[in-house]
Amino acid sequence: MAASGAVEPGPPAAAAAPSAAPARPSSAGPFFRPFSADDEEQQPTEIESLCMNCYRNGMTRLLLTRIPFFREIIVSSFSCEHCGWNNTEIQSAGRIQDQGVRYTLTVRSQEDMNREVVKTDCATTRIPELDFEIPAFSQKGSLTTVEGLISRAISGLEQDQPTRKVLEDTIAERIDEFIVKLKELKLVASPFTLVIDDPSGNSFVENPHAPQKDDALVVTHYTRTLEQAEMLGIQAEAPEKKVEEEDLKNEVLQFNTNCPECSAPAQTNMKVVQIPHFKEVIIMATNCESCGHRTNEVKSGGAVEPLGTKITLHITDPSDMTRDLLKSETCSVEIPELEFELGMGVLGGKFTTLEGLLKDIRELVTKNPFTLGDSSNPDRSEKLQAFSRKLDQIIAGKMKAHFIMNDVAGNSYLQNVYAPEDDPEMKVERYKRTFDQNEELGLNDMKTEGYESGLAPQR
Repeated sequence: MAASGAVEPGPPAAAAAPSAAPARPSSAGPFFRPFSADDEEQQPTEIESLCMNCYRNGMTRLLLTRIPFFREIIVSSFSCEHCGWNNTEIQSAGRIQDQGVRYTLTVRSQEDMNREVVKTDCATTRIPELDFEIPAFSQKGSLTTVEGLISRAISGLEQDQPTRKVLEDTIAERIDEFIVKLKELKLVASPFTLVIDDPSGNSFVENPHAPQKDDALVVTHYTRTLEQAEMLGIQAEAPEKKVEEEDLKNEVLQFNTNCPECSAPAQTNMKVVQIPHFKEVIIMATNCESCGHRTNEVKSGGAVEPLGTKITLHITDPSDMTRDLLKSETCSVEIPELEFELGMGVLGGKFTTLEGLLKDIRELVTKNPFTLGDSSNPDRSEKLQAFSRKLDQIIAGKMKAHFIMNDVAGNSYLQNVYAPEDDPEMKVERYKRTFDQNEELGLNDMKTEGYESGLAPQR
């Protein structure tokens, strides 16, 4: 006799092998099967679960299926053998779609009442002829027919009627009248419209003529609103904030940079300025707190103009010194009375007044290190001093002169105090650039024609 708790020896492993469960064949069927009542292999999955009516265990059956010309869904059905309570609902087996969907069906016959309908819990159902609506999330998702939707609505309205007739008899009578209208719809005595609006895009109304077009059914896909996306619990993209033009003009942007003198960290302020009767420009100013160096620069906010610009101003009055002036990097300056010419690129881009530019020119010329000191040429120093005195006379309005700005890119500007009328003391000329001028701007090798067709022109 074997000792207590001992286990008697079993058969050898080789003998036990034939009784093992057979392996699942590699050619197993698809996880989601087409929805068909004739498919005998389509068996639901049964799960024991709690009945919320009697709090005893009932049975939930899950069926994974695919609706033709639609997508996969999960059909669940619960029944309790103890109290007889049952419930059915459907859930989408896929994700929330990129767009919402709206089905508008015109019901004209009993065949239309038999169309299959997938209604998710977030879908809204409407019958415009009766001004009737079933709000979103007021019912569980269901796989039914058009007739089933109406019958479910009738059952929901009849559910609390006995209580209403006791407490609110007037409302109960009105609901009874409405239930009669819903029952008349099931007879299809006259056509009516059924609208199912689902922002998740997972509802469906059968097209019995698929894949051909159904004249009675209109399917509309639309972009969800922020409220609908929030209702579905998905993160909606924040709407792009429209920056008004005035806000952009009044805003000063800052970015970190290094001082060009001492290389210490500094900040550059940048602002967009609209010049009246001209164009937008970008002003950048840098102020170094370490060495005190200051610099400012102006960039054109537009492209290179098709024609160059030559602006000639006859300085006749001290008030001319207050004219606003935009000198781009490609602009040269000439004062014939002083036999002076400033090449383009010198002093960089500037947005200042005429007086401010003339003072910058004077400082540039008189503080040239090669013209100062003991080794400087006396004749050259004397000429520079004479130039400085004449320039001061022009700034003070005691000497008349011509001030010429020649910009091959056409991005310079001198204020017209008579705008929009012509200025009698100022002449603006537009001219076609030469090949050498285009070469300086790098335009000769820049080809922008013919790219719409994908073929660049041959040189």
